[in-house]
Amino acid sequence: MDAVFFDMDGLLVDTEKVWLEIETEVMARLGGVWTPEHQTHLVGGSMDRTVGYMLSVSGSDVSPATLRAWMLDGMVNRLSAGVEIMPGALELLEAVRAAGFPVALVTSSLKEIAEAVLHFVGRDRFDVIVTGDDVSHTKPDPEPYLTAAGLLGVDPLRCVVLEDSPNGVVAGTAAGCAVVAVPSLLPIEPAPGRLVVRSLTEVDVDTLKALAHG
Repeated sequence: MDAVFFDMDGLLVDTEKVWLEIETEVMARLGGVWTPEHQTHLVGGSMDRTVGYMLSVSGSDVSPATLRAWMLDGMVNRLSAGVEIMPGALELLEAVRAAGFPVALVTSSLKEIAEAVLHFVGRDRFDVIVTGDDVSHTKPDPEPYLTAAGLLGVDPLRCVVLEDSPNGVVAGTAAGCAVVAVPSLLPIEPAPGRLVVRSLTEVDVDTLKALAHG
């Protein structure tokens, strides 16, 4: 195993409920109604995808730039009050670091949102950080994980991705990485090169090394 790549929203920190709160508030501002079912269409996606979908659902004539600013400001303000770490996430992260493996944070969220989370998680826990601002194509495209591998100088075929969304799983697999999936809002089925668990408390460094070895 050359490196381990952590997703952020729903995998490292429990921000999916924060996204739901902000999306609901912003949709009300647009004059529409938002439900958890709407949110499932956006799990693991980019801000641009979220903005486009919300404008489509609401039928609002608010500009994409304005809606993007509302979403970004809402998320950063809410996350600045604190974040909830997912079970086992920091323990696994520290165990991987202690074993000497490089670690990257790879998220479709914008840099400002990632920085708000990292203020509490610790930026220095990651050797590389790749956000939605750093790539031309976000998940499910493999570019984010290939970018992280390139920055670390490692072979993606010898890396393990930790994800919670189908989009993220597709991205990691397309990059050639082994994948550990911890499904959050949407189901994810086991597959070759993919381990599905209920939480990261079920995973240790030996688990990751065995999965990478294939």
